[in-house]
Amino acid sequence: MKMTVKPYDLDTGGKTVAVLNSQDALELGVYSLDRVVIETETDSVTAVINTSERFVHPGEIGVLDEIKEKLDVRRGQQVEVYARRPLKSKEYIRRKIEGVELTTEEIKEIIGDVVERNLNDLELTALIMSFHLRGLSMGESTSLIQAMVETGDTIRFGDVVCDKHSVGGVPGDKTSLLVVPVIASMGLMIPKTSSRAITSPAGTADRAEMLMPVELSLEEIERVTKKTNGCLVWGGALDLAPADDLLIQIEHPLGVDPLLLASILSKKKSVGATHVVIDIPTGSDAKIKTPEKARRLADQFVNIGKKLDINIQCGVTLGEQPIGYCVGPALEAQEALRTFASKGNSDLKEKVASLCGILLALVGKAHSREEGTLMARKALEKKAEKKLREIIAAQGGDPDIAPEDIPVGSHVTEIYAETPGIVRWIYNPSLVRVATAAGCPKDRGAGVRLHKKMGDTAHKGDLLMEIIAEKSHKLQQAEKVAHESAIMGIIDRWENHMLLEHLSSETG
Repeated sequence: MKMTVKPYDLDTGGKTVAVLNSQDALELGVYSLDRVVIETETDSVTAVINTSERFVHPGEIGVLDEIKEKLDVRRGQQVEVYARRPLKSKEYIRRKIEGVELTTEEIKEIIGDVVERNLNDLELTALIMSFHLRGLSMGESTSLIQAMVETGDTIRFGDVVCDKHSVGGVPGDKTSLLVVPVIASMGLMIPKTSSRAITSPAGTADRAEMLMPVELSLEEIERVTKKTNGCLVWGGALDLAPADDLLIQIEHPLGVDPLLLASILSKKKSVGATHVVIDIPTGSDAKIKTPEKARRLADQFVNIGKKLDINIQCGVTLGEQPIGYCVGPALEAQEALRTFASKGNSDLKEKVASLCGILLALVGKAHSREEGTLMARKALEKKAEKKLREIIAAQGGDPDIAPEDIPVGSHVTEIYAETPGIVRWIYNPSLVRVATAAGCPKDRGAGVRLHKKMGDTAHKGDLLMEIIAEKSHKLQQAEKVAHESAIMGIIDRWENHMLLEHLSSETG
């Protein structure tokens, strides 16, 4: 059907959306959320349909920003519109819902339709939930990763390419900002692509962006990595395993993560990683709750890695409290820089050294993990900071940046201990809620700076934490959340605190 373009200046966040008059939709045999193909003489795009009697007349098709940009169409231009062909992938999704194991070809068909935006959000939700409820076999996971890699761009650096990734779940985890320069300073390549925060106070890309530009092209990543051995960039600016980014948008609102392995390993395979250390933070409030679950996940990573020709080892790390003392993009970037000059040991230094030790032994740079850990500690003290500043300069940042050059919010409130004792626990979810209320991750200068951690002694009136915000109303909200939440447990003697809370129910 020939139709006339009626453009609208609306951004739909990457989705290709068009509006048809209900009469035209009926003639085409489509309904809201169905797909049509819009063709010009030189290009075509598949679009999600909404119907309206008010915004478009019969014979018109309303197109939003994403379609306007892709097809380069103007008002009044004629385009061809027709219903999209039936999708095989919808039948394959139904098969998976019924518990049938999918073949490699079926998975490739599904991922191809994901990347081409041929599946609407309801169909993508059905796909995610089928994976969540039915699980993925080893063969399905491997096929899924390969399909995700094949439908995007890839980079190749050489025979030995290192990488590190965390499954997440612990706030303040700025270890990648230090792992990358440590490994790069040893003469090993480590091109680190990372994510921005969605539900957490800061992602690695958010932290790194406080030090340097992170939205680099593939050509720029290749140039930076060959020059410095490492990079810290935002993967979302690239077309690496694009299906992963589209599926994550469905996973997060649902609160499920059935594609954890596929998501991580497709990105690693896309950048040509050959040796990878996976950090699995484990704790009662972390994503992975117990050492047993961590071991099972580690086995899956290692076994799938073998099928993908990636050498993988995992480190199960303590996930009971934040890593370091700062939570929030700017505060964490400051803490990472200060770590190089700090004396003595810390949980951040120890975690970085331990993960680097695993990786150095994995590539044969060290004879054992213990030797690799010692090598990493020395690198942190002597040459990793210089390497990080080389990477900052190569990515277009200021190599002389100091922690105090990184701006943080000017609105601050302090939380003090009301009782004496030992800090026995820190409830990470409450801490995340406070940091989010303060403005993280959108407000880069917002966050929380801890002054006490587990095992520290707190006297009555001691400063426990600072809440920092860029806007006064967000600070007020964060302070309210902090006072309503249990963030730290300060206990003098366990036997004096067996009753946690008194709950009662009254009926009138």
